[in-house]
Amino acid sequence: MEIALFSPPPSFVSAHYHKCDAFRSKFPCSSTGKLLYSNSHSTRNAGTTPTRRALISSVLDQKAEKETVIPDPDYRIPVALFGMAGGFVYADNLVAAVPVGLLGLLLLVQATRVRFVFDKDALEVKVGDQLQESGENIFVGGKNRWKYSTFVNWELWWPSFPILVYFKETQTKPEGQIHFFPVIFNGKQLYNALVERCGPSKTSGPS
Repeated sequence: MEIALFSPPPSFVSAHYHKCDAFRSKFPCSSTGKLLYSNSHSTRNAGTTPTRRALISSVLDQKAEKETVIPDPDYRIPVALFGMAGGFVYADNLVAAVPVGLLGLLLLVQATRVRFVFDKDALEVKVGDQLQESGENIFVGGKNRWKYSTFVNWELWWPSFPILVYFKETQTKPEGQIHFFPVIFNGKQLYNALVERCGPSKTSGPS
């Protein structure tokens, strides 16, 4: 009795489904909750010419090239240095423990604040979550921003456990300027960004 009372009459069900059929190309059907645009979308794509598809693909590729990549911070090197410092302390070698521990602390702080930012044109070193300007390079001068077109070569040491990233560029000085940075970023992300923007290196990527 309750089923009969609360079930809609057959004529209502039929009208409901006819209404869904009539408007399914424009509106979601209440019985499925899904937008039924697939047929009309496929029909439009079927008529797309190869030239138009190539143009769309080219536009998408250009957008992908313009994406900014910021490798995640990595704390393995500071942690390893702290472990070494602890080992020196255990061996009662404070002369070695102090500088190694201080270096680990410095790299830990730098890993929380320094960022490599790969934009569409250049690699730039920025600071903090707000990506503030890092100022001039304290060693060679000039802004910490280098265009990919000026990169001569680059390497990661060592690929299986990257510790240092090296690159040489001709933007700072025509004969070439060498830079070394500790790898306080995700090694794989850093390697992939460098390969994509600056071309391949001589070494293999980090495992």
